[in-house]
Amino acid sequence: MNDPTRLLSVTEFLQERPDLPEAGQWAELEGGRVVLLQPPDLDHGNTLLNLSKAIAAWTHSPLAGNTYACFHLGLILGRDPDTIRFPAVTFFSGGRRFAESDREATETVPILVVELATSAERRQAMPQRVADYLAWGVAEVWVIDPRARTLVQHSRSGRPIARSDRDEVRDVALLPGFHLAVADLFVEPEWWLGRPRRPGQLPGRGPSAP
Repeated sequence: MNDPTRLLSVTEFLQERPDLPEAGQWAELEGGRVVLLQPPDLDHGNTLLNLSKAIAAWTHSPLAGNTYACFHLGLILGRDPDTIRFPAVTFFSGGRRFAESDREATETVPILVVELATSAERRQAMPQRVADYLAWGVAEVWVIDPRARTLVQHSRSGRPIARSDRDEVRDVALLPGFHLAVADLFVEPEWWLGRPRRPGQLPGRGPSAP
């Protein structure tokens, strides 16, 4: 990956990804070129953990049917040159349940993508990422911002719907029976409770972003 003129395929990128900084955890491929994303802030893992708990509870409900979620699965949005992105969560429906779960990357278009806006760079790039997912065929994209304490639902069929931490997500056509109080996404983990807040840190926000 030392040659800046070299365009990688998805296969080459996935093979060489472990050699990148932080084992390529925050690396993507854009038009054949490696992009190193700014590591997310400390709210990223906490928000994802809280979301995963809600997803796990819903997955065991009979209302979920054959719809399921994958975490940090590579989505191959383009070929020649290749583009692959790794959103926090993707939902699939149809076919064999959990068929995508054991893959590192897929060209199957999910029904729903969840992105976390957990760094300045990610917030700046989010409008383009959302537009690219929707143009690829994803029915809906959710953007969760722990700093703003919001969840915004984007779709191809209407205006974005912004939900604050006073709202709930329910009656989602793509996820029958799924229910989520937005505030629950930002609940501090137990190991943070009782710790003194840093200057400028708001209550209920966890550690301040760097």
